[in-house]
Amino acid sequence: MQNETLNPEALPVDLATFRPPVSSGNKNHAAGTLLDKYGRRISYVRLSVTDRCDFRCTYCMAEEMTFLPRDAVMTLEECLRVARVFAELGVNKLRITGGEPLVRKGIMWLIERLGALPGIDNLVLTTNGSQLDRFAAPLKTARVRRLNISLDTLKADRFEKITRIGDLGKVLHGIEAAGAAGFTRTKLNTVMMRGINDDEFVDLVRFAVANTLDISFIEEMPLGAIHGRHTTYISSEETRTLLSRHFELIPSTEDSGGPARYWRIPGSESRVGFISPHSHNFCDTCNRVRITAKGELYPCLGQNDAVNLMQPLRNGADDSGLRQAIVDSMGIKPLGHDFTQQMDAPQVVRFMSMTGG
Repeated sequence: MQNETLNPEALPVDLATFRPPVSSGNKNHAAGTLLDKYGRRISYVRLSVTDRCDFRCTYCMAEEMTFLPRDAVMTLEECLRVARVFAELGVNKLRITGGEPLVRKGIMWLIERLGALPGIDNLVLTTNGSQLDRFAAPLKTARVRRLNISLDTLKADRFEKITRIGDLGKVLHGIEAAGAAGFTRTKLNTVMMRGINDDEFVDLVRFAVANTLDISFIEEMPLGAIHGRHTTYISSEETRTLLSRHFELIPSTEDSGGPARYWRIPGSESRVGFISPHSHNFCDTCNRVRITAKGELYPCLGQNDAVNLMQPLRNGADDSGLRQAIVDSMGIKPLGHDFTQQMDAPQVVRFMSMTGG
């Protein structure tokens, strides 16, 4: 069923440049709040608990991956310690990522403790959905607030091709399990790839609406030596134009605490979001840092500069050294990334699975 076609010229804002209002700068921040050198408050940490995954998505990793040795990966106790120190520095949103976080042995031990951390009031998880059939209920009990589930296609053969080894049926069952466990505002993440899944964007939105899910379309990011991106890249604006022929899209000022900008479909609870690191740089409002599974703190996804937290984690000292390393990392957080002209020869050579999805 199609809704009334959107006429962009009739809207009070320009869809191509619209962004919700945000507050930035260093005004009225509490003492001890983590700020970068540009006055942006860091309130959001993406914590990778493993570089391993049960899929091999073409845009995320090489087909033959060499994974980290076990002793090079943060222990679950070290992950908890890092999260606790960030919470003490005013971070309130924590996203657990991978690889696929739910393949990490003992992961529920960590998540249960993260859900009880003072100051963390927004614990979320990014997953490929393959393990949700058995983990959705315990994740809800552990106070995980929201799930992001990667879903690039609704066609089983195409899904297997994109993921190389994935089973679409497991993911769809996982989405059902998340709803049955009581999760709301579950969001699908769809990487836009010309000639690969662009013929399904309308169907993916319809699937989201039918199942009361949100969906975000993500521009491909030039991470890792994956060739051919210049032929598959699609901008958010192009996808919005396509979707506007089938759905009425109303710009929303809603903010999930991340980089997505949202549109509403009248008569539906679903939101359609766009994450546009290439076409509409959102760095001026960046509020996040990433921690890799081996304890590297990346203040910017699109840069190579990092601070290694393993030394303060494993030197036997108290948390003061770890806290100081985190504070010092704010000095290397850049004003922004530059993903232009980097599609097939990126300056960031690590794969997305190594950084944390």
